[in-house]
Amino acid sequence: MIRCLLIDDEPLSIDLLEDNLKHIDYIHVAGRCRTANEALALLQSEQIDLLFCDIHMPGLNGLQLVKSLVKTPMVIFVTAYEKFAIDGFELDVVDYLVKPVPLERFLKACQKAYKLFELNKASAEKVPAKKNYFFVHADYNLVKITFDSVEYIEGLKDYVKINMINQQKHVLSRTSIKALQVQLPNDMFYRVHKSFLINVNYVLQIRRGKIKTLNAELPLSDNYRDVINKMIGKEPF
Repeated sequence: MIRCLLIDDEPLSIDLLEDNLKHIDYIHVAGRCRTANEALALLQSEQIDLLFCDIHMPGLNGLQLVKSLVKTPMVIFVTAYEKFAIDGFELDVVDYLVKPVPLERFLKACQKAYKLFELNKASAEKVPAKKNYFFVHADYNLVKITFDSVEYIEGLKDYVKINMINQQKHVLSRTSIKALQVQLPNDMFYRVHKSFLINVNYVLQIRRGKIKTLNAELPLSDNYRDVINKMIGKEPF
């Protein structure tokens, strides 16, 4: 069963989408959102396989929403504007529907999503899922931490401070940054200083001597510049 999210600032448009989906037994409506920010909040708490998303919305628009996602579900844009079609397909969306959408055309788009969903599911069953977490000792417990939740890690003599995306929370563990690094995927976490490991997914800017992440500005050591070159996939600069 495909779990979908409907995103449109017009209630009548969402109602029409939901009414059309009553004809489809393999798609379940898991939520309705009138803004991109509502959708972002729901995507953090729900498993969503498919977005039916408008483009022209107040605040963050549909294109910006999809571009901002780290893990992107399948997307079908449903919009009144043809002019964004090229931008939509550059995001590798399943389909691009222009309102008003004939039911036959809507069903065809849903079939495309279903075939892709089944193909992805079959591929996932063949390949064992990669581990997306690690464990550390903290406060006399073994604490499980997912890779995606870590923004950067700071070495503090005999301890490491694991800074999470939510800056109000961090984990302090009695270990070394070197020992911890071997537990982390080397295409995601990079040593940029003797005291810092960063998650490349949250890097915003790199300049001489500094790396800016979502919530911090960290030192970049000249001794690790070859690591930066590997991270960005370019020749030394």
